[in-house]
Amino acid sequence: MAENFHDLTNKLPDLKLDPKQAQGFLSFFKTLPDDPRAVRLFDRRDYYTAHGDNATFIAKTYYHTTTAMRQLGNGSNALSSVSVSKNMFETIARDLLLDRTVHSLELYEGSGSNWRLVKSGTPGNIGSFEEVLFANSEMQDSPVIVALSLNFRENGCTIGLGFVDLTKRVLGMADFLDDSHFTNVESALVALGCKECLLPIECAKSTENRMLRDMLTKCGVMLTEKKKSEFKARDLVQDLGRLVKGPIEPVRDFVSGFEFATGALGALLSYAELLADESNYENYTLRRYNLDSYMRLDSAAMRALNVLESKTDANKNFSLFGLLNRTCTAGMGKRLLHIWLKQPLVDVAEINTRLDIVQAFVEDTVLRHDLRQHLKRISDIERLIHNLQKRRAGLQHIVKLYQSSIRLPYIKSALEIYDGQFSSVMRSRYLEPLELWTDDEHLNKFTGLVEASVDLDQLENREYMISASYDSTLANLKAQQELLEFQIQNLHRQTADDLDLPIDKALKLDKGTQFGHVFRITKKEEPKIRKKLNTQFIVLETRKDGVKFTNTKLKKLGDKYLQILEEYKSCQKKLVDKVVQTATTFSEVFESLAEIISELDVLLSFADLASSSPTPYTRPDITTSDEGDIILEGCRHPCVEAQDWVNFIPNDCKLVRGKTWFQIITGPNMGGKSTFIRQVGVNILMAQVGSFVPCDKASISVRDCIFARVGAGDCQLRGVSTFMQEMLETASILKGATEKSLIIIDELGRGTSTNDGFGLAWAICEHIVEVIKAPTLFATHFHELTALALENVNNNPEKQIVGVANYHVSALIDSSTRKLTMLYKVEPGACDQSFGIHVAEFANFPESVVTLAREKAAELEDFSLPGASLTDTTQEVGSKRKRVFESDDMARGSARARQFLEAFVALPLETMDKMQVLQEVRKLTDTLEKDAENCNWLQQFL
Repeated sequence: MAENFHDLTNKLPDLKLDPKQAQGFLSFFKTLPDDPRAVRLFDRRDYYTAHGDNATFIAKTYYHTTTAMRQLGNGSNALSSVSVSKNMFETIARDLLLDRTVHSLELYEGSGSNWRLVKSGTPGNIGSFEEVLFANSEMQDSPVIVALSLNFRENGCTIGLGFVDLTKRVLGMADFLDDSHFTNVESALVALGCKECLLPIECAKSTENRMLRDMLTKCGVMLTEKKKSEFKARDLVQDLGRLVKGPIEPVRDFVSGFEFATGALGALLSYAELLADESNYENYTLRRYNLDSYMRLDSAAMRALNVLESKTDANKNFSLFGLLNRTCTAGMGKRLLHIWLKQPLVDVAEINTRLDIVQAFVEDTVLRHDLRQHLKRISDIERLIHNLQKRRAGLQHIVKLYQSSIRLPYIKSALEIYDGQFSSVMRSRYLEPLELWTDDEHLNKFTGLVEASVDLDQLENREYMISASYDSTLANLKAQQELLEFQIQNLHRQTADDLDLPIDKALKLDKGTQFGHVFRITKKEEPKIRKKLNTQFIVLETRKDGVKFTNTKLKKLGDKYLQILEEYKSCQKKLVDKVVQTATTFSEVFESLAEIISELDVLLSFADLASSSPTPYTRPDITTSDEGDIILEGCRHPCVEAQDWVNFIPNDCKLVRGKTWFQIITGPNMGGKSTFIRQVGVNILMAQVGSFVPCDKASISVRDCIFARVGAGDCQLRGVSTFMQEMLETASILKGATEKSLIIIDELGRGTSTNDGFGLAWAICEHIVEVIKAPTLFATHFHELTALALENVNNNPEKQIVGVANYHVSALIDSSTRKLTMLYKVEPGACDQSFGIHVAEFANFPESVVTLAREKAAELEDFSLPGASLTDTTQEVGSKRKRVFESDDMARGSARARQFLEAFVALPLETMDKMQVLQEVRKLTDTLEKDAENCNWLQQFL
């Protein structure tokens, strides 16, 4: 972690407790309720401690050794303990609340047997620990808590969803239907940036919701179980009326439009204790969450496309967020970019508006540079306002808001100068709102308040004080304070003359907390004035650095000075509180300005990336989802080409309705198939966020969802094998995708036997082409699948497979050396040979293994099953001789295979035990084997 613990015993704080304190603490610790999720830390002033299982967890996870642990108490009552420094406490808090999603954090204060909980936090509710978490870093994401109310019916499951963003003070609700894989819930959790989910205990523990619990784990969302009685809508309107700005009638009308989400939101209000904090009153906004407002992305797609940063990233350009994040403001732009990447737009007009502004910034270099320079001086307005509303702000926060405010006229002036083709958009979207919020009734009134009340001259000394001229009482106290200082200085000079000592050199005037104002001379000078010192003065202290003394006049003036100083500080505090309270009334102004500034910041970031890339980005043409094609000419992967060691080779992707809408891509490993299909998804996502794309030319038909089945890491810790994970992700695609989606599938069916895998892949392909009809990129090593494209030309009236096309990534083998060279170009047609053994040579396999592999591969080239009926012609796909069955035989067989798979998918596995599953599967396979007696194509799989 953050510290190196080779010499652990010397670095850890000592656990110093006397026997009485230890016994008292042990008695208290036994009374704590058992909570396996809670990590409890105890504040010992100079350090912290953790005990029991928490001590073991911290020692192993953060110190990487159990030698850090100590025993508190003796014998059977001994308690494992570990001490934690203040720096390590911050590290643990950040890790538990920002990175992990399985623990809550509790902080206790006290001594002996008297301890109380002072702070508690979860990944969704980090408010108590914000000062610790973001003391030295920016807040990059705004965590959200979601509550779900599930209602199962014959036609599916109706979901009631409530959410709260405690940082932005937003409440929301949604009611929607969902499938057994909870596809819509997953998309909503990803889009909202959910960190924690509330479920009724009864619901969370039911077997039918095992799929939901697995999905929450996959999305990195902490599950919190609450009593079902807490999911109630009673008094919700009255509670929201206190929290939400404005009259209660619109709130009542809004709530009446929901059937199930009201209970979920009621549970959230109780869990987050929003009504217990009066600073929340009339500061929340209420909104409806609409699933169709944004492109839907599930966790598999987010991982496959590397949308957000990961701890394993070698550099920031490994993720799309890291690449696009060239924001200048302190945190606001980063958070908005996080949200935009999780919520790509589907509205063509709104996408084009963002693209218009990016184009304006790309074309006007001076405007872009000027605005970015001004934005670098803008503080995190959202966080400052949050602290104001939470009553955690001081004069320093007000000054930061002021310093940001005085930059806005420069931003406004830069925008006013722009007179390009998008000046009307720039005016309506930014200039007019800026003019509204910065007039004399809004921001100018705030800057006037600060300039009148704050002593800005003292900022150079990092002192934040109210100006004496702001208040008559403060001015009077300041005058008295200065008069007393003058009198004390006069007394200093007079005393120096009386003692015949040079002022400041020999007779010094000190001011301290112990004695106040005192005279001081060195021990060397003391004998010269000893007589006067003993008769006219009071000696206070004699030390190595000299003798401190006073007299009645100095004591009287000093006491009076301290009294006035205390009154001055008290008056300062009251005035600071008054100024902060007044500044809080400008929250709406700053919230509106923060939205404008952060949006400008993100769009400027897009423009800066598009302009500075070695190969420039281009503006995509956007069409609605039911018209146009997806054409990407000279398309590149933005993250891959940004790596220092890459010379990226661009490719064209043309997904044309009725012609190449479904593309089967074959070719060798390491040839670029995965990169190619991912870069298409990334380019479409970038376009719908409002960014230029790394292409020579791009035309994109808006997609409502991107589904990606790209690689499956083992999920055995959750009891899910690689192949099962692959099947679950594919099932989500089959159930959730529409003709307006984009589907990206890589290496489907490789986790089982070749025959089973091919059968699954073929049936899934047919289902996507015939039923879903979504544009699809299907990368595979099953060369047999390329035969699906031949169905385009078959005149079978029962089946119309249209729009399937074969593509391959090219490679070259030197005929003399047999060395393989990857060309990384995607070209039409099926791959003309297999390169698996050549790739093994790349990996330095032993020569004997490679030779044997070639021999076995040659044997299999000529292998065919007995009884398989081949046509007279032999279809060559690559160098392998493929068995080509009669088209009618294949049509009947694939239709029956799909029927078998659909029947299997429809089985309610979550409600069945193992024996029931085996019996049902046996029935399905027996029927399939019987039907296969008259179908040679099916026989090859059985």
